[in-house]
Amino acid sequence: MRTTSVGVFRIATTGPGDVSGLMAMIGSGAIDPREILAILGKTEGNGGVNDFTREYAVSALCAALAPHLDLPPHEVEQRIAFVMSGGTEGVLSPHITVFTRRAVDARPVGPTGKRLSIGMAQTRDFLPEELGRSAQIMETAKAVKAAMADASINDPADIHFVQIKCPLLTSDRIAAAAARGNKTATTSAYASMAYSRGASALGVAVALGEIAADLRDEDVLRRHDLFSSVASTSSGIELMHNVVIVLGNSAASVSEFEIGHAVMNDAIDAAAVTAALESVGLRIAPLATKGREIVNIFAKAEASPDGSVRGFRHTMLEDTDISSTRHARAAVGGLIAGLAGTGAVYVSGGAEHQGPPGGGPVAAIARLSD
Repeated sequence: MRTTSVGVFRIATTGPGDVSGLMAMIGSGAIDPREILAILGKTEGNGGVNDFTREYAVSALCAALAPHLDLPPHEVEQRIAFVMSGGTEGVLSPHITVFTRRAVDARPVGPTGKRLSIGMAQTRDFLPEELGRSAQIMETAKAVKAAMADASINDPADIHFVQIKCPLLTSDRIAAAAARGNKTATTSAYASMAYSRGASALGVAVALGEIAADLRDEDVLRRHDLFSSVASTSSGIELMHNVVIVLGNSAASVSEFEIGHAVMNDAIDAAAVTAALESVGLRIAPLATKGREIVNIFAKAEASPDGSVRGFRHTMLEDTDISSTRHARAAVGGLIAGLAGTGAVYVSGGAEHQGPPGGGPVAAIARLSD
């Protein structure tokens, strides 16, 4: 088992094309671009099918990193996993979180126990008619297991967050399937985002043994009792495969960071956010935690599908002006920001099969110091 050191850097951005903060850290030597494994970001788009801030952000990052990696920009995306989540409603602040990983020859004296580790894998490209169906579920499960191996994590209990970027359907992709005599799970591009997110999350649940593998196409978006407690999936127009990033703790890591998680049962579950912070030894703001510093919080959010939160009706699903995912991101983002003391947190909308209906996983990363 190789020994690795994982770094985590949260960098504020002034827009989806802003790479100045990352370039400054590379210039100062704080980040070695050759060690960057993944970049997760929040961009100020609408989070929908036509949210091009995600593609814009990835394009800007690839162009900026290309000369540092001696690669053309289009090859940077093959080396680094980019997951951009659109939508910074309410107090959410646009930012990127950069994950680095380097091999260590020998375990130094210092950190003991399991520390933050990261692994990455990709599925094959999917056909449009496979999105939101069992093929996407099973291929995702394979990729999650591959990412676990890449992170040197054997025990599913050590996995605290699995971030996936998955595809969506467009009119051209739907037409291509029809030309082959096949039907897609839906003919709505917007609805396809939910199907893809849901199938990907079920793939995580299968890989980690949270649910059985005997799933049917009809279970996606219908069996709300089936979910993963650590999956976070985000749909985008910019790819046709799933990019899988596994975050957990490993004895093979000497990182100065640690990750933990909890599960929100609904959009106002402050106790779960507190539990996630406490799982890595952090207190809620404004109390200081000696020897620990919050790096970022990652969470999923969705409008409860039954139309209520703790017995009271909500209108998120009935608002024809603003998408329910935008309402949910704003609500959960405000809750987490108040407890964490910062709006620079990663809250992604659309939590199909990601936590219980109306809830979702919430993970916290802390930096440990002497």
